[in-house]
Amino acid sequence: MRPRKPALSATPDRVLAVRASEGDDDAFAVLVRRHSRPLLALARRLLGSQADAEDVVQDAFLSAWRRLPEFRHSASFGTWMYRIVTNRCLNTLRRPRAVPLDKVPEPVAHDASASPASAAETDAATAALLQALRALHPDLRACWVLRELHGLHYQEIAHVTGTSEQTVRGRLFRARRALQEAMRPWR
Repeated sequence: MRPRKPALSATPDRVLAVRASEGDDDAFAVLVRRHSRPLLALARRLLGSQADAEDVVQDAFLSAWRRLPEFRHSASFGTWMYRIVTNRCLNTLRRPRAVPLDKVPEPVAHDASASPASAAETDAATAALLQALRALHPDLRACWVLRELHGLHYQEIAHVTGTSEQTVRGRLFRARRALQEAMRPWR
């Protein structure tokens, strides 16, 4: 009789990363399931496209799988993956790309009890915020998304972006100021 593998779902990331670096496919699969959703959300917010986000995250996990033996655990596995995904998103944003004319953003779901005028105003404000975010320099946008939408601390953002905490603070200040200015008509 074959010995049964213990359940991996409760195993800490650090242990799973070590096991995965030793070739345990199941351990890596747990890490992928555990971290895919927030990484996809990050990539989608940075890139503005679900398809591009899925490509970046898949590529990031493949890269992580290959580089696991190099992972030194100086940060958590999740922070390491945030860094890989953020870097891939920034590289993607820096490459010039043609935008298809038929590409239309998915409409925002509305509260059925809201008035049409209120829903239209909310849509317009959301569109203005998305436009303002797209107008930010990718480095500023990455810091803002990691802080405001993913709740990372300055030290984690510095690690993810490969900068200092002071640089993160400066980028967040500039991003917030630019967004505040862009959203001034909506106050």
